[in-house]
Amino acid sequence: MTSETIVIVGGGLAGATAAKTLRAEGFAGPVVVLAKEAHPPYLRPPLSKEYLLGKAGEEALPVVPAQWYGENDVELRLGAPVAGIDPGDRTVRLAGGGRLEYASLLLATGSAPRSLALRGSGLDGVGTFRTVEDSRRLRGILAGGGRNVVMIGSGWIGMELAAAARGYGNTVTLLGLEEVPLGAAIGRELGGFFRSLHEARGVRFRLPAAAAEITGQSGRVTGVVTDAGEVLPADLVVIAVGVAPEVSLAADAGIGLQNGILTDASLRTDAPGIYAAGDVANALHPFTGEHHRSEHWSNALNGGKVAARAMLGQDAVLDTVPYFYTDQYDVSMEYSGFPTLISGPPVIRGSLEGREFIAFWRRGGRVVAGMSVNWPRADKPQKAIKALIGARTAVSPDVLADASTPLAQLLPDA
Repeated sequence: MTSETIVIVGGGLAGATAAKTLRAEGFAGPVVVLAKEAHPPYLRPPLSKEYLLGKAGEEALPVVPAQWYGENDVELRLGAPVAGIDPGDRTVRLAGGGRLEYASLLLATGSAPRSLALRGSGLDGVGTFRTVEDSRRLRGILAGGGRNVVMIGSGWIGMELAAAARGYGNTVTLLGLEEVPLGAAIGRELGGFFRSLHEARGVRFRLPAAAAEITGQSGRVTGVVTDAGEVLPADLVVIAVGVAPEVSLAADAGIGLQNGILTDASLRTDAPGIYAAGDVANALHPFTGEHHRSEHWSNALNGGKVAARAMLGQDAVLDTVPYFYTDQYDVSMEYSGFPTLISGPPVIRGSLEGREFIAFWRRGGRVVAGMSVNWPRADKPQKAIKALIGARTAVSPDVLADASTPLAQLLPDA
């Protein structure tokens, strides 16, 4: 390895996209991707959606075909965790022994699912959800139907897994600390929309409620005891209470941290030659002037591109509007915007009861976020929402709510 080497720590979407971008931008030096998992980098969104439901196979998961790495002279090391980083010497210490020198280093270490210190959490049939192995295991259990499933966590992953479990014909009870599922993310009204969607399909909610204990027999889970003393029968328990950024390498190396690894808009950390992208990066966003950390695939995709170009000395910044999506039953939702800027309830265009609407959130009269649910794709609602956010132009709630006014006419240059 030469001093030109770019080392990427992390085998997810951000890391693989960075490697692909480096080659696309003409970088001819050595590129090494160190992946902790035994699989080539893959996409995580299908794990809780179409892959879990059996609607997509293994071919839907890889970021790039497995042969791409060899064909493009990218060294992909699988099952290769990193033990440490020395920013002074510009070296990476491998857990299996040895060191790698780097000219630039990208930390794309992602996140790990949070656990709960519950009695019984080690029983067979209790687990978290993050990897392709988790999705395969869960599909194998759910596919036959007839199971009692308890989901602990009322966020996006918990709700998607609940939808999948019900789709396979299992009984599902969902616990959450919020009064309304997804309330912290999208508010009471729209959280109530998703609750009604699930209740119509037979999901039972215990909100707000916490798991006090997980019970078992002969080493296998049998139930969950709530903090109210209710005993919920369970053949399967999934703990889906969020994720935490994997910052241990950065912390041990003395790199600046704050809700992840702090970076500038070009994803540079405060250590020379070291960048961060994906779930782990808390990046300065040019639009808000604030740091934002996003755990969604769009951020990993765009972050990998920006980090690669910045490492090559280009004037690249992560200035895209954050985006994510969810599919639950017959509802397809897309969201663009800045949740931290939201103040007050949304303006609704369309009908929640009819399951076809757009929700706009404003701050100071300007649109800062928008969510489209089953809205006709021909109207390009997400494109319009992103354009409205970028325009920073005040729009009245009456105009936003008026479905007779085409979305395209809301834009400043219309």
